[in-house]
Amino acid sequence: MSRIGKKSIEIPSGVNVAVSESQVVVEGPKGKLSQDIPREVAVEIDGNMIAVRRVAENKRGRSFHGLVRTLIDNMVTGVSAGFTKGLEISGVGYRAELVDDKILKLFVGYSKPVEYMIPDGISVKIEKQVNMVVSGMDKEFVGRVAAQIRGIKKPEPYKGKGIRYAGEKIRRKVGKSAGK
Repeated sequence: MSRIGKKSIEIPSGVNVAVSESQVVVEGPKGKLSQDIPREVAVEIDGNMIAVRRVAENKRGRSFHGLVRTLIDNMVTGVSAGFTKGLEISGVGYRAELVDDKILKLFVGYSKPVEYMIPDGISVKIEKQVNMVVSGMDKEFVGRVAAQIRGIKKPEPYKGKGIRYAGEKIRRKVGKSAGK
């Protein structure tokens, strides 16, 4: 039995959860999220707890048991507290600006600044022009947007210049002259 799938999910106050046969809808102060449920798994609400159990004992049912529980837990956390992902810009003259809260302008060593349209449901805060915080209620979407922003100028291994996740360690390479 799945160790993660056995755990119950506590519903915080201010969050409403609706379960149908094929979908779970979670609504809270930050918004509303929904997730389709595979047939091999059943979701039940008992008071302020959500339980996920397997209907089918085949490989597919065992695979979905922990996954569905984690997805529902992420939805409950997202609509109540939200998720954040930090990014750091390093390099001389590298910086970021926010234009109209919808366009992220990045000065990262190219001849022109790179403009990134921030999608709906995501907010970006910039601190000291080199630290960014991407936040939203959907964990997967926040991670995808942060990865797209990082992909504009990945950190290079020689000087470490570029956009990296907060706390990410970059493996540095020795330059050409050091090899002699």
